[in-house]
Amino acid sequence: MELAGTTTETVTAGKTYVAQFRVIYVHHDFQEYLRFTERFAEYLQVEYFDSPAGALEALRENYPADVIVAHDGSGGVDLLDTIRNSVGFGNIPFVLLVDKLSRQAIDLARARHADDVFSINFDDGDLITRIKYFKKRQWYVANKASQKIGSQGHKTPLWKRAIDVATTGTAVILLLPVFIIVAILIKLDSKGPVFYKSKRVGSGYKIFDLYKFRTMRTDADQLIRKMAALNMYSKAEPVAQIETQGLCDECRAGNQCKSLLFHDGKEICEKLYQFQKDQKAAFMKFQNDPRITRLGSFLRNSSIDELPQLINILKGDMSLVGNRPLPLYEAEKMTTDDKILRFAGPAGLTGLWQVTKRGKGKSDMTEEERTQLDITYAREFSFKMDMEIILKTFPALLQSENV
Repeated sequence: MELAGTTTETVTAGKTYVAQFRVIYVHHDFQEYLRFTERFAEYLQVEYFDSPAGALEALRENYPADVIVAHDGSGGVDLLDTIRNSVGFGNIPFVLLVDKLSRQAIDLARARHADDVFSINFDDGDLITRIKYFKKRQWYVANKASQKIGSQGHKTPLWKRAIDVATTGTAVILLLPVFIIVAILIKLDSKGPVFYKSKRVGSGYKIFDLYKFRTMRTDADQLIRKMAALNMYSKAEPVAQIETQGLCDECRAGNQCKSLLFHDGKEICEKLYQFQKDQKAAFMKFQNDPRITRLGSFLRNSSIDELPQLINILKGDMSLVGNRPLPLYEAEKMTTDDKILRFAGPAGLTGLWQVTKRGKGKSDMTEEERTQLDITYAREFSFKMDMEIILKTFPALLQSENV
């Protein structure tokens, strides 16, 4: 999952803002999401999920979240545990939301290794200041790691660079008509840049922009806002008044409810509850529509969206064969003495563990095994090894697994 560029324009109350940070927001109450986006529209591009499962799926699809904000009553603690126990995104900044800030909540957040804890009303502390700090911390770690791995004396051999330029240069020339056609179709299909960029960490812990063809709308967040307003506020009754009274129009006319329910510790009219549930379902159905463009689905399914990574190879950001370039939060987890050596080798499109897992089976290979294979490649790569990996990559691509 991705959105174009590193910032996104958001329109709220007639004003245009440039969102600086991407946030995964998890809360079972859709109205809390609306309040959150209204409050932080100037700074944040928000992806909403009502349960941890959707958030995890977004991360697995490499959604470049700068921070996760999750409510403890909506599976936030379980999500935090899953994140912290995962090598893949164990160090991604995590903010735990609670209904009321207390010593117990603070102790819980500290024990589960959350980066911070806020009340749902954000009446204590400044969320944006904390997110800015998280980003500065990532860059500090990257700088220290780059200095550390730089002492290894890593340098891409001339033969490897020659192969990269010759093969990818030829491929780009042959595929140039495809690049032009796809670029035109993307511009015709939706507004926004042709390429999507995400920060990755490659050889020598160098941070670079990884290119892909854009497959999602840049105004998805704006469309979601408009649809949310249409669904949730189209009735004459403001949400605040509905929450206060907990009654539908018919019940208020008689000044009492004939079918009162108890939901989340509150009394609410059954008709109103069903209405809100239906509207949320309608919104979530709509929400999935604007994310991927009409062309985007085809580009993803055909893997054509990956072709711009050939440009990264020509630029020298990565090689044809090497270790997978990692997102910042995943790379941060690899800065310990026993793992950082993986960055001493070149970054690449395909590598040793991608072809090795054919014999082991994807589900049987742990993150630790992948890391050790990356370190092995960084220490032992040669012309012969690269040729063997390239030859093994082609049959691997014919399998059902995504290599």
